[in-house]
Amino acid sequence: MNANRVTRLTIAAPMSLLLMAGAAGAQEIEQPYGPNPTLPEPQRGLLPNMGVPEKAPWNEQMPTVPDGYSIEAIATDLQVPRQMLVLPNGDILVAEGKGGGNAPKSRPKDVIAGLIKSKGTTSVSGGNRLTLLRDTGDGSYERSVFAEDLNAPYGLALIGNDLYVANQDSLVRFDYEPGQTEASGPPERITDLPSAINHHWTKSMTASADGDYLYVGIGSNSNITERGMEAEVDRAEIWQIDPETGAHRTYASGIRNPTSLTIQPGSDQLWAVVNERDELGPHLVPDYLTSVQEGAFYGWPYSYWGQNVDPRVKPENPSLVESAIAPDYSLGSHHAPLGVAFANDAVGGDYREGVFVGEHGSWNRSDLAGYRVSFVPFENGEPAGDPIDFVSGFLTDDGRTRGRPVGVSVTPEGAVLVADDFTNAIWRVTRDDAPDQATDAMDDSAADTATEPSPSSDDATSAPDEENDTAG
Repeated sequence: MNANRVTRLTIAAPMSLLLMAGAAGAQEIEQPYGPNPTLPEPQRGLLPNMGVPEKAPWNEQMPTVPDGYSIEAIATDLQVPRQMLVLPNGDILVAEGKGGGNAPKSRPKDVIAGLIKSKGTTSVSGGNRLTLLRDTGDGSYERSVFAEDLNAPYGLALIGNDLYVANQDSLVRFDYEPGQTEASGPPERITDLPSAINHHWTKSMTASADGDYLYVGIGSNSNITERGMEAEVDRAEIWQIDPETGAHRTYASGIRNPTSLTIQPGSDQLWAVVNERDELGPHLVPDYLTSVQEGAFYGWPYSYWGQNVDPRVKPENPSLVESAIAPDYSLGSHHAPLGVAFANDAVGGDYREGVFVGEHGSWNRSDLAGYRVSFVPFENGEPAGDPIDFVSGFLTDDGRTRGRPVGVSVTPEGAVLVADDFTNAIWRVTRDDAPDQATDAMDDSAADTATEPSPSSDDATSAPDEENDTAG
């Protein structure tokens, strides 16, 4: 890798801390994947190793997919696409936005890290809107703005004719009828979501299989409580919300940053991908994929991967650590998973049973990790085996990046959709031998309501706002 293509910052740890790290700091450590990763000793220094790749154009290149599959961009020039929702008639809703709250930079290292991370973000302003994509049946997609003037929308869910959107500060609802290309009115506010400071601003969301509840992921307000526990009230949790009343309760806690939620078909089990803590070295702490158990505590901030105590957090809480459970599956450290979706039989090949994970990519390790969509195979309803590259090629041979995957979705026809907030595009992966992907369910009246594509955002020139460590 060409170091000139990567913005790097490496600060050596004090000798005493290097000795504490032992052999873990002296040699490359194989990335720990799976349900029982072997974790290295923590490494602590003045600053973590950092590496953010510079932007590279796609030119004539395309992301890499497995043999027997093809990929195309079905929408470009978006305004920071994050998560998607496939509607019953085949339309695709895309949440576009860039949040960040007002998290103060309390330490010099926060300022430095912010400068490094800003190299890996788009210069396009967040759209604060929902864009609707409709398959015209001839391989192209028409585009319309479904709703605008939102506040960094991220999570999306549909229950019957109620469309729910998780902004960075609130849960709102739109009336929805199949075939609509734009909302019929302003959204109804269902409940506030924690937004003070908003170190982790993204609010992931999914609906329970029976439609009785919404689940919303709320990230922590710090790496490891540097702002004090009073700033962490209602943070690092997954809420269960009554969509009718807005009443909520804590469904699971100790989850540092649950960036994407989904329901497992058949079992109706809630699953999440989670971004773990930083500054314990390039190979700690693993980001993870896990089923979310009701009432469970997953360790943050006092411990990680079950009951491994984080010595930085004071005062300690031994009784809570004792109750901490380990996640189901390590995705590797600092991969920054921001999307998760279960496969179906229509995807085909070796990708029928398991989950697709959008890995946004690291900023806090010098050897880059993530920057791909991986596939985690399942057996008997549980993860089994190492992750497999499904969409890659976002990193160039000289250490630059063309894109950064975020949300992933799978259509009933087996197409895998990928939101890329660096390219500002939606990619679609399909089997070469799949049936025609045209949206047969779209009736004539719905087709008549389609609008012209929205204007390009190529001219957006605002400076990038600092991404929090949700960005990787």
